Amino acid sequence: MSTRIFVDANILFSAAYTEGSRVVLLFDLARASGAIVCASPFVIEEARRNLLLKRPDALGRLEALVEGVRVVPDRMALASGSSHGLPSKDVAVLAAAVAAGATMLVTGDRAHFGRLYGRVVEGLRVATVADALRFLMELGGS
Repeated sequence: MSTRIFVDANILFSAAYTEGSRVVLLFDLARASGAIVCASPFVIEEARRNLLLKRPDALGRLEALVEGVRVVPDRMALASGSSHGLPSKDVAVLAAAVAAGATMLVTGDRAHFGRLYGRVVEGLRVATVADALRFLMELGGS
Protein backbone atom coordinates (compact mmCIF):
# COMPACT_ATOMS: atom_id res chain seq x y z
CA MET A 1 0.00 0.00 0.00
CA SER A 2 1.29 3.45 -0.89
CA THR A 3 2.13 6.03 1.72
CA ARG A 4 -0.91 8.20 2.39
CA ILE A 5 -0.67 11.72 3.68
CA PHE A 6 -3.87 13.36 4.91
CA VAL A 7 -3.97 17.16 4.70
CA ASP A 8 -6.30 19.40 6.64
CA ALA A 9 -8.17 22.49 5.42
CA ASN A 10 -5.38 24.80 6.55
CA ILE A 11 -2.91 23.03 4.27
CA LEU A 12 -5.24 23.10 1.26
CA PHE A 13 -6.07 26.75 1.93
CA SER A 14 -2.40 27.72 2.25
CA ALA A 15 -1.38 25.87 -0.91
CA ALA A 16 -4.13 27.56 -2.92
CA TYR A 17 -3.69 30.97 -1.30
CA THR A 18 -0.05 31.51 -2.25
CA GLU A 19 1.37 30.20 -5.51
CA GLY A 20 4.87 28.80 -5.17
CA SER A 21 4.74 28.42 -1.39
CA ARG A 22 6.48 25.57 0.38
CA VAL A 23 3.05 24.11 1.07
CA VAL A 24 2.68 23.60 -2.70
CA LEU A 25 6.02 21.78 -2.58
CA LEU A 26 4.36 19.24 -0.26
CA PHE A 27 1.99 18.24 -3.06
CA ASP A 28 4.82 18.14 -5.63
CA LEU A 29 7.05 15.98 -3.43
CA ALA A 30 4.19 13.64 -2.60
CA ARG A 31 3.53 13.10 -6.29
CA ALA A 32 7.24 12.60 -7.03
CA SER A 33 7.66 10.08 -4.22
CA GLY A 34 4.52 8.12 -5.05
CA ALA A 35 2.73 9.15 -1.87
CA ILE A 36 -1.01 9.70 -2.03
CA VAL A 37 -2.38 12.97 -0.66
CA CYS A 38 -5.81 12.51 0.92
CA ALA A 39 -8.49 14.84 2.24
CA SER A 40 -12.13 14.47 3.23
CA PRO A 41 -15.08 16.39 1.78
CA PHE A 42 -15.37 18.29 5.09
CA VAL A 43 -11.74 19.43 4.84
CA ILE A 44 -12.07 20.42 1.18
CA GLU A 45 -15.28 22.36 1.82
CA GLU A 46 -13.73 24.21 4.78
CA ALA A 47 -10.76 25.25 2.62
CA ARG A 48 -13.14 26.30 -0.17
CA ARG A 49 -15.32 28.31 2.24
CA ASN A 50 -12.33 30.13 3.73
CA LEU A 51 -10.87 30.94 0.31
CA LEU A 52 -14.23 32.28 -0.84
CA LEU A 53 -14.19 34.68 2.11
CA LYS A 54 -10.52 35.69 2.00
CA ARG A 55 -9.21 35.11 -1.53
CA PRO A 56 -11.86 34.07 -4.06
CA ASP A 57 -9.39 34.46 -6.94
CA ALA A 58 -7.51 31.41 -5.52
CA LEU A 59 -10.48 29.04 -5.84
CA GLY A 60 -9.22 27.83 -9.21
CA ARG A 61 -5.88 26.83 -7.65
CA LEU A 62 -7.75 24.94 -4.92
CA GLU A 63 -9.80 23.04 -7.51
CA ALA A 64 -6.60 22.15 -9.39
CA LEU A 65 -5.02 20.86 -6.16
CA VAL A 66 -8.10 18.84 -5.28
CA GLU A 67 -7.91 17.07 -8.65
CA GLY A 68 -4.68 15.47 -7.42
CA VAL A 69 -6.06 14.59 -3.99
CA ARG A 70 -7.75 11.30 -3.11
CA VAL A 71 -11.05 12.22 -1.50
CA VAL A 72 -11.82 9.87 1.39
CA PRO A 73 -15.04 9.63 3.39
CA ASP A 74 -15.71 11.92 6.32
CA ARG A 75 -15.65 10.30 9.74
CA MET A 76 -17.11 11.94 12.80
CA ALA A 77 -15.72 9.64 15.49
CA LEU A 78 -12.66 7.58 16.19
CA ALA A 79 -13.07 3.86 16.75
CA SER A 80 -11.53 4.22 20.20
CA GLY A 81 -13.90 7.05 21.07
CA SER A 82 -10.96 9.17 22.21
CA SER A 83 -10.95 12.83 21.20
CA HIS A 84 -7.32 13.51 22.24
CA GLY A 85 -8.54 16.84 23.62
CA LEU A 86 -9.52 18.12 20.17
CA PRO A 87 -12.64 20.09 19.27
CA SER A 88 -15.26 17.97 17.48
CA LYS A 89 -14.46 19.37 14.02
CA ASP A 90 -10.82 18.38 14.50
CA VAL A 91 -11.78 14.95 15.83
CA ALA A 92 -13.58 14.51 12.50
CA VAL A 93 -10.36 15.41 10.65
CA LEU A 94 -8.29 12.99 12.72
CA ALA A 95 -10.92 10.26 12.33
CA ALA A 96 -11.01 10.67 8.54
CA ALA A 97 -7.20 10.48 8.39
CA VAL A 98 -7.20 7.30 10.48
CA ALA A 99 -9.98 5.72 8.42
CA ALA A 100 -8.07 6.59 5.21
CA GLY A 101 -5.08 4.58 6.43
CA ALA A 102 -2.88 7.67 6.40
CA THR A 103 0.69 7.52 7.61
CA MET A 104 0.68 11.19 8.47
CA LEU A 105 -1.77 14.01 9.18
CA VAL A 106 -0.29 17.31 7.99
CA THR A 107 -1.84 20.33 9.64
CA GLY A 108 -1.02 23.97 10.18
CA ASP A 109 -3.52 24.21 13.04
CA ARG A 110 -1.11 24.85 15.90
CA ALA A 111 -3.88 25.95 18.24
CA HIS A 112 -5.57 22.55 18.26
CA PHE A 113 -2.99 20.07 16.95
CA GLY A 114 0.23 21.76 18.09
CA ARG A 115 0.66 19.65 21.21
CA LEU A 116 0.32 16.55 19.06
CA TYR A 117 3.02 17.54 16.53
CA GLY A 118 5.62 14.82 16.19
CA ARG A 119 3.48 12.29 18.06
CA VAL A 120 1.88 9.16 16.70
CA VAL A 121 -1.84 9.38 17.43
CA GLU A 122 -4.28 6.65 16.45
CA GLY A 123 -1.53 5.11 14.30
CA LEU A 124 -0.54 8.21 12.33
CA ARG A 125 2.03 10.91 12.83
CA VAL A 126 0.71 14.44 13.34
CA ALA A 127 3.07 16.70 11.43
CA THR A 128 3.86 20.23 10.37
CA VAL A 129 4.54 21.04 6.73
CA ALA A 130 8.29 21.08 7.47
CA ASP A 131 8.08 17.59 9.04
CA ALA A 132 6.12 16.30 6.06
CA LEU A 133 8.60 17.78 3.58
CA ARG A 134 11.50 16.06 5.37
CA PHE A 135 9.58 12.79 5.41
CA LEU A 136 8.79 13.00 1.69
CA MET A 137 12.39 13.84 0.79
CA GLU A 138 13.54 10.78 2.72
CA LEU A 139 10.86 8.75 0.98
CA GLY A 140 12.43 9.63 -2.34
CA GLY A 141 10.69 12.74 -3.52
CA SER A 142 13.82 14.90 -3.70
